[in-house]
Amino acid sequence: MSEQLQSDFDKIIKTSTFSNEEIQSKKFFLKKFIENGFPNRKQEDWKFLDISQIIKKNISDLNFFNDYSLPNKIDTSIFVDGLEHNKIIFINGRIEKIDFNYEDQNKIEIKDEIERSILFDYENSLIDLNSAFINKVFKIFVKKNYSLKKPLIIYHSTNDKMKSTNINLRLDFELGENSCLRLIDFFTDNTNKNFINIFYNFNLLKDSILKNYKIDKFINDNLKYSFNNIEQGNNSVSETFILSAGSDYSKNEINCNLNGEHSSAFINGVFSLKENQQHEIRTTVNHLVENTKSYQLVKSVLGKNSKSAYQGKIFVNSKAQKTDGYQLSKAILLDETSEFNAKPELEIYADDVKCSHGSASGSLNEDSIFYLMSRGLSYQQSKKLLINGFLLDVVEKITDSEIKNLIKNIIGLKE
Repeated sequence: MSEQLQSDFDKIIKTSTFSNEEIQSKKFFLKKFIENGFPNRKQEDWKFLDISQIIKKNISDLNFFNDYSLPNKIDTSIFVDGLEHNKIIFINGRIEKIDFNYEDQNKIEIKDEIERSILFDYENSLIDLNSAFINKVFKIFVKKNYSLKKPLIIYHSTNDKMKSTNINLRLDFELGENSCLRLIDFFTDNTNKNFINIFYNFNLLKDSILKNYKIDKFINDNLKYSFNNIEQGNNSVSETFILSAGSDYSKNEINCNLNGEHSSAFINGVFSLKENQQHEIRTTVNHLVENTKSYQLVKSVLGKNSKSAYQGKIFVNSKAQKTDGYQLSKAILLDETSEFNAKPELEIYADDVKCSHGSASGSLNEDSIFYLMSRGLSYQQSKKLLINGFLLDVVEKITDSEIKNLIKNIIGLKE
């Protein structure tokens, strides 16, 4: 694999306009990735779904060279109907369009720059891979006291030009004081057997609000990894919702640092898997100062031979008195071959806190199905009604009514 990586890396450097400093930085991250390789089950954070083996099984020869110089035609049929919105359009990993036409242009600043490495207190070889092969990084700054009038939808699309290719994306957001951003990640893949590696960084200043909704609904054979780092200042709020349903393999990681007093993080997720899919959500919420709050709720509905995993950690620093942290995961197994794994964690170094976690899994209640059938519903209708009610509990946590209705329609939920 190292020879393939080096060869593809050399192709990117030859076709790029990177400075010598940028090239040296990329070589550093390439070396780190070659030394560590793809994560595997020997690492605690990857013990449930081994991405190294999954890539070997599903993509025999993974290419790392992506020619970003070639433009792609935008297929407007992928656009979400019935919701006025701003747009960022990725096709095959290349940004084709940035459109903030609904907004006051002097309130949003967009910079095109090479990545500036964001350092974490742990190693992540997939971020190293992203840093080595990413083409451009856009930083989007929402200025002080400005709330976007319309949601921003980031379209992630692939077409038949792409096969067995690693695609790396990176965006950096900064929300100024008392600003607000509603953001939807919307995946519409038309190809298969690609590995898509996404890294987002969010910096929320005092009193700012981020509402981020990730929608992977449409069935495809791509493999996806998304890492989201969220830094929060005083009295800021982040809300993250994940609909994990479409890809063959998907892992969403959320690392949230509550750095300011009275900051809050809400993370909710739905796994809705059919057959032979493997999806995971891993969250780490770090309560670092006094008076912070977090809430996490993840629910799974798993079909034949499908597998989901939820790893959720609440860390409470010794300075973080009066922390309020809650975490719960539940799963419905629709077949004896489906599998749900949960690893809830509490790491607490303060004594004046209120923290809890829990997890449960099982099959649909046959007594409830029998009751509904006695009221005139068929067996399948009864199952669907119970599943909808199970998932609706998570969707109702979405605080934006317009986007909540959109997601209900996408999932097919009815109250």
